Amino acid sequence: MIDVALTGARGRMGSLIIDEIRSSQDLKLVAAIDIVGVGEHVLGDVSISDAREVRRVLGESQPDVLIDFTVPSAALENIRAAADNGVALVVGTTGFSDEQFSIIKDTINNAGIAAVISPNFSLGVNIFWKLVEMAARSLSDYDVEIVELHHRRKKDAPSGTAMKTVEILRRSLGIENILYGREGMCERGREIGVHAVRAGDIVGDHIVLFAGPGERIEIKHQAHSRSAFATGALRAARWVVKAPPGIHSMEEVLASS
Repeated sequence: MIDVALTGARGRMGSLIIDEIRSSQDLKLVAAIDIVGVGEHVLGDVSISDAREVRRVLGESQPDVLIDFTVPSAALENIRAAADNGVALVVGTTGFSDEQFSIIKDTINNAGIAAVISPNFSLGVNIFWKLVEMAARSLSDYDVEIVELHHRRKKDAPSGTAMKTVEILRRSLGIENILYGREGMCERGREIGVHAVRAGDIVGDHIVLFAGPGERIEIKHQAHSRSAFATGALRAARWVVKAPPGIHSMEEVLASS
């Protein structure tokens, strides 16, 4: 049995992860943590604990892994608390600054714990990234654009998934110029265009457009439900408790499971 702690337990992802744990045979929720709903019963004998006491909660519950879907500032503190308690990590929070991610890397490496950090835990998105990389290598002289669409409440833009797609294209195509949206007189150059849409209740769409003489290719992933992300996060949780120390990708999880 793998003991799981969850931060952001009252969020949309947190609720789905709890539902997945409820139906699993090998996972047990031992701590649920959030800034809202403190004291509310969630699963078994577990009630929501105050996020301000995350260190104490992890110390008392002794989970094997902490799953974090929160916001960057909170996630940073949660990661530090997990590191201090020797707890493995699955982090799906996005929007970290370069400085925050540098602190996260140092914290995890210094503590000697294992962590899976990914902007997207769905199987489909990880295949999407592979297809994008394959296409980029064959279409190096085509224009390339990224369009991502999410619900109106999403805070970070572009999405973490879009930014990882940017890095894949940058590496594959050798393009350093990234253009976020366009306005006015904008003749296209050698660039990767990135466009973010926030509207309604869109779960998450990501499109990469390759356009050349007389044709275009679109590679698209659509998330119809956040359950795909929850399933992937728990797959990562099962994997990370046996992984060597350091930061790992969802690609590693899928390759070995």
